Amino acid sequence: MADRIKHDAPVLVIGLGRFGAATAGQLDRLDREVLAVDTDQLLVQKWSDRITHTVQADARSIDALRQIGAQDFSIAVVAVGSSVEASVLITANLVDLGIPQIWAKAISKSHGTILERIGANHVIYPEAEAGERIAHLLSGRMLDFIEFDDDFVLVKMYPPKVIRGISLTESQVRRKYDITVVGVKTPGKPFTYATPETVVSDHDLIIVSGASSDVERFATLE
Repeated sequence: MADRIKHDAPVLVIGLGRFGAATAGQLDRLDREVLAVDTDQLLVQKWSDRITHTVQADARSIDALRQIGAQDFSIAVVAVGSSVEASVLITANLVDLGIPQIWAKAISKSHGTILERIGANHVIYPEAEAGERIAHLLSGRMLDFIEFDDDFVLVKMYPPKVIRGISLTESQVRRKYDITVVGVKTPGKPFTYATPETVVSDHDLIIVSGASSDVERFATLE
């Protein structure tokens, strides 16, 4: 059912803490219609002029969710994480209301397991994911790090000396290091897709893909 959801479908965001507010705010900047819900009237008022719609309601009550029209949404984000009980109850309510796609924040693996078992389609671990990302970036050469399933990563980084000044074919970067240079950014110019003839200069940034261990090893080269 999730694949039938419109790409611009309105989103219900429950919880206006840092994670929920950031999610709702970014969705609003992307011109998505958002209904943000929180029990705290002060938070609701704070965000009322920055998010499409805000409302004070207790999402632990399925009747309260029905009153605000939660059942009409195709996508919901449960951004309540500090209270595991509230998070689980809200997620269960959304499942009972038949919302096709539910994203839920978890503060631990056990919390996430419960959310998955009661019907959350996507479980998010923002603190853990942020910590892992920072740990990778501390290598010094990496500027951005995105990890996908099966240990596949995409990294923006400074190029090591071993590939500078010669074409990617000459550097044999894929054969020697088991990584692929996907794109190159020259200062003052947009990113461009890399080709075998691409020559990386001292001032360029590169986008690299591959297995996490291979990319990390490549990032340690001088």
